[in-house]
Amino acid sequence: MLIVFEVLYYVLLVFLAIPVLTFCIQILVAVLPGYRNQKINLQTASVALLIPAHNEAAGISDTLNSIKKAATPNTRIVVIADNCTDNTAEIARSHGAEVTARSHETLRGKGYALDFGIKYLSDNPPEIVIVFDADCLVHQDTINALVQSVIKDGRAVQGLYLIQSKPTSPVKTKLSEFAYVVKSWTRPLGFYRLGLPMQLMGSGMAFPWSQIAQADFSHGSIVEDMKLGIDLAGQKMAPKFCPEAFVSSIFPEHQEGEKTQRKRWEHGHLGMILQEGVPLLGRGIKSFDLDMVAMALDLCVPPVALLFLLSGLFSLLSLILYVSGNETFPLMLGIMQFLLLSTFVLIAWVKHGTKIISLTALLAFAPVYAISKIKMYISFFGDRQTEWVKSRKD
Repeated sequence: MLIVFEVLYYVLLVFLAIPVLTFCIQILVAVLPGYRNQKINLQTASVALLIPAHNEAAGISDTLNSIKKAATPNTRIVVIADNCTDNTAEIARSHGAEVTARSHETLRGKGYALDFGIKYLSDNPPEIVIVFDADCLVHQDTINALVQSVIKDGRAVQGLYLIQSKPTSPVKTKLSEFAYVVKSWTRPLGFYRLGLPMQLMGSGMAFPWSQIAQADFSHGSIVEDMKLGIDLAGQKMAPKFCPEAFVSSIFPEHQEGEKTQRKRWEHGHLGMILQEGVPLLGRGIKSFDLDMVAMALDLCVPPVALLFLLSGLFSLLSLILYVSGNETFPLMLGIMQFLLLSTFVLIAWVKHGTKIISLTALLAFAPVYAISKIKMYISFFGDRQTEWVKSRKD
């Protein structure tokens, strides 16, 4: 029995070492001093903004108003009214947007809407395409910054996209916001400083027309943005981070809506790790492509709550080995990696989390929050979410 535990321990050590070390390196580089935002210049390239929208009548006005304030010259605003049963299309037209409607009984989701939008643009293609969600706010200079980055790098770029909680939101939502900030800001900033790529996040994505015109959105993935970023990395055109561009939205206030959103994100991410992460890492190593390796390593970092749970399990196995055979070395490894991960979570909180949640609340509720998600992670193996479902926000 002890041998079985030892084998399980060292297998888990190998599987955990890669994401834990990747996470810690990203956070470490992100907190180093010296980074300054680039100067944003007025850009004149022809731009099309694609906004997939499914029953977004309640909030699309705010989105379009923010976009119009940030729009550059030669900008088209195109709303894809996807399987809408409300007056989203009419509201979008009243704000001066082009509207193209799509309806399909079975092929539903953002990926199919984007595929439809790209085909709509193909008759008069722009130089650059930027994708925004229909429930976000686009902040000043964002469009200029994205266009400037695409022109500079000649590839897809991802702006800083944050999903925020309201001041009155419960602690669980604050923890979700902090976890999302680490994923979409702190970790990408670390890789950005190293000249490495980042994942696409869904809103605030910008592409040269030549790239997005050839992209495959019609595969029905529930994390179509992540899948596209991996595809681009496989073509040696991995997306870059553009921290000067800022897009924000709000977590669903409805508990069921937030649960649905979280399950879609995390099941989709875990599916991508299994299907794409290891193969992409192997291809990157074989071809000596650092961007591809970095993209695979970043992809293989699971949601921070799951990483915390796995690290805790690893520490428990270390304790079992110590009690069973008085083996100090495994116990030290288990405790060290758990402390390392916990320390860098706290460092990330110091960098980008102090205005989101207090240290007391983080320390008190983070373990409970992680444990509460065990059922969702287990359901990945028996009740995996594979279809796109719109999150209820109200």
